[in-house]
Amino acid sequence: MHCTLALVGNPNVGKTAVFNALTGLAHNTGNYPGVTVDRKYGKADLDGISIVLVDLPGSYSLAARSPDEILVSDVLLDQQRGEAAIDGLVAVVDASNIERNLYFISQLLELGKPMVIALNMMDIAKRRKLDIDANALSERLGAPVIPMCARNGEGIGALRTAMRKLASGGLSAPIPGYLPSAAHQEAVALLKSELDGYAEILGRTVPEFEISRLLVDKNGYAEKRLCRHLGESFSSSLAEHRANLTLNGVSLAALEARARYAWISDIMNGTVVRPDIRTRHRSESIDNILTHRVFGTLVFAALMLLVFQSIFAGAAPIMDLVDGGVGALGTWAGALLPEGMLRSLVVDGLIAGAGGVLIFLPQILLLSFFIALLEDVGYMSRAAFLLDRLLGWCGLSGQSFIPMLSSFACAIPGIMATRTIHNRHDRLTTILVAPLMSCSARLPVYIIMISAFVPDRKVAGVFDLHGLTLFGMYMLGIVVAVPVAWIIKRFFFRGEKPPFLLEMPSYKVPKASAVLQKVYSDGREFVVRAGTLICAVAVLVWAMAYFPHDPGITVKYDAERQAATTIGLGEEDVTARLAEIDHLESGEYLRTSVLGRAGRFIEPAFRPLGWDWRIATAVVASFPAREIIIA
Repeated sequence: MHCTLALVGNPNVGKTAVFNALTGLAHNTGNYPGVTVDRKYGKADLDGISIVLVDLPGSYSLAARSPDEILVSDVLLDQQRGEAAIDGLVAVVDASNIERNLYFISQLLELGKPMVIALNMMDIAKRRKLDIDANALSERLGAPVIPMCARNGEGIGALRTAMRKLASGGLSAPIPGYLPSAAHQEAVALLKSELDGYAEILGRTVPEFEISRLLVDKNGYAEKRLCRHLGESFSSSLAEHRANLTLNGVSLAALEARARYAWISDIMNGTVVRPDIRTRHRSESIDNILTHRVFGTLVFAALMLLVFQSIFAGAAPIMDLVDGGVGALGTWAGALLPEGMLRSLVVDGLIAGAGGVLIFLPQILLLSFFIALLEDVGYMSRAAFLLDRLLGWCGLSGQSFIPMLSSFACAIPGIMATRTIHNRHDRLTTILVAPLMSCSARLPVYIIMISAFVPDRKVAGVFDLHGLTLFGMYMLGIVVAVPVAWIIKRFFFRGEKPPFLLEMPSYKVPKASAVLQKVYSDGREFVVRAGTLICAVAVLVWAMAYFPHDPGITVKYDAERQAATTIGLGEEDVTARLAEIDHLESGEYLRTSVLGRAGRFIEPAFRPLGWDWRIATAVVASFPAREIIIA
């Protein structure tokens, strides 16, 4: 027996922890067909019932505005191309912030699908002295409510039991408690009969829930999608229905919000008991410092400096080990193979190419570790709040910070992270400035440049100059991005700065398994995706630098080596002279190779920059990926 369940919930409710606890490592990530939104799904076997669990992006409402919210609505309404119909829902709720979470639940109840509610973060709720009667809450909502704490595994067994009951048909769809006004229901019925007449054009019937959202969400996704097919006549009819429902100029969205929160208040009455005296949470006390205009900015700068100091200082010993291991492997392989093309391919092409990737892996892992750690602790939302002031200068909001921060790892996931930005102009502006951030592909280049040109010494007796320089190079991306974003917003995407609404999750002790899983994922991504490309190009560069291999060059320099050993020089002078001859021989082979000839051909175009043919060749070769310049 098979069943497809959707895992849904607001952002920052521990949905990923629940997903990992249910599926373990048996999950895959890809893209939904036709959209650049992550598709994460896993399999769980519940006593003979095979369940496919689809992890949807976090969403506050089914009033879809951003690409992520649009995807969630499409999947739940069975309108997403390439996705199986959803048989039921597993809704994750933050027990410590239950009132806000129930707003989304009130909409999910209207979908007419059986549902299990995972009441997560019960540990935080208990610390805040919230007394939640899960059984009474379950009776009022018409769906099983499972108290749990996914981070430490509490309640996972009960959740799996409830999911098995849902999958086996033991749960019926809950009856929605929230009901709109009679006039609203009448308008939905009229629009339903009208849209049924367009079923052939649309290729489907439109459910009542979608029609209700169509009425409430003016200029929303549902309206744009239907009006695109049905034209101006339907748009005029919809506007007329909206006008008839509007009371005293108050929008339908505002009326709906009031009604839903009134329903939530009734649901919570007697099922959720708060302490008589509101206690000050530890997170609030910490935020007094971390979100302060002055102290918070200083803490942010200090944290970033610590990260980049650690990248150099912490990774150096491991990098030396990797470098030594690659060198030893090259020496061992070189001793086994006869001199010639095969030995050069293995030692200078394959082993050196792989070494050029692996030597930077420790620093990539360290950067990923710190970002994952700060995310799991809950600090990233505070950083976005701080940066909102800086980004506000150029017309953006703190929503753009997380995509820009993600671009430090790679511009592609950074650009994909802009899906959560509702305002289209802000989304496009953030996409355009995201590549200005220094992604991890530039890290190997920065490290080589810093190691070559910056002296290894302390500043003020504490800070390593290498780490300070790396910090400055990374911060340069933000410094440049702000005025560029200002220019784009000022001249191309004019508009007021959007309001920035941000949820501050509670601080929590990071979970080692979640952090390490993120580090492993990023490291694997670097080795598999970037590493294979770099190795392939390294071999290609080797081939272009090796052929044509004129044997006359070897004869010429062998004669010079012979002469150097017979003219009576001291041992040290002979060694130095032989090293110089080897260098000259390698240089002549390179100049006469395919790579050398191509480089000298394009050299005039780069000469105004002060580059010779070797630098020009390396830069052109790095167009597919920045790391290739190392090869």
